[in-house]
Amino acid sequence: MGKEKSMRKVSASRSSSRSQLAARALLRIDGKPVSVTVKLNPRARRLIVKVHPSTGEVSVVAPTKRSIDHAIDFARGETEWIAERLKQVPPAVPLGLGARILYRGEEHVIRRGEGRRTPVWIDREEGNRIIRVTGQSEHTARRVLDFLKREAKKVLEARAFYYAEQLGTAPKHVTVRDTASRWGSCSTQRSLSFSWRLILAPAFVLDYVVAHEVAHMREMNHGPRFWRLVEDLIGNAEKPQIWLREKGSALHRYMPKPLPQPRPHSG
Repeated sequence: MGKEKSMRKVSASRSSSRSQLAARALLRIDGKPVSVTVKLNPRARRLIVKVHPSTGEVSVVAPTKRSIDHAIDFARGETEWIAERLKQVPPAVPLGLGARILYRGEEHVIRRGEGRRTPVWIDREEGNRIIRVTGQSEHTARRVLDFLKREAKKVLEARAFYYAEQLGTAPKHVTVRDTASRWGSCSTQRSLSFSWRLILAPAFVLDYVVAHEVAHMREMNHGPRFWRLVEDLIGNAEKPQIWLREKGSALHRYMPKPLPQPRPHSG
């Protein structure tokens, strides 16, 4: 595998690809059950509790298998800290009928649609921006998510090839994922990867992330020559950087499905 440069999300916790799920449990925090995930990461030096600032996911990183048994007790001793962090997490927005979500930087409401073979489409009604969804309501979230991912793939791929052409190159692959710690990445083999949630952001923000990663195909660093390439592609990068810093974490509010509910931890 080649080395990889990535644009990390400013407010997200860093995670290692070597982390692996070890256990789940429920803890009672402020009178409410909270799911806690225990992850094993040999690179960690000690037990660490994390609260994702966007999704509210609580996790404990354990450095060894022996320390996994103590991870939940360790988290239990940090309940006050966890509670304070959870208060700062924006409320989740399920992708169901009636939900209001961002799409291309503008608020859209999800409503039932009829009379088309296409399961999901964008509609405008008396100035309102609407995402129409056909079928039964229990399938709404999945269909909306599929639609958003398809649109993200189409737009991100097109913009990547557009900017790459200006630099006289082309990406080898363009993939779309749901990453918690990065908006995009570029490998030395010219493989680009992006978060599908960028389709929720304004076009100038999506374009910045794409141009940023495309520029890495020429400069695998963040030196002066790299930033000149970015400026040549999109102009001033300050506006999208500010948007991501101030509003980027809110893109993780939109939840396609509820988090898994583990059994309460005994002991």
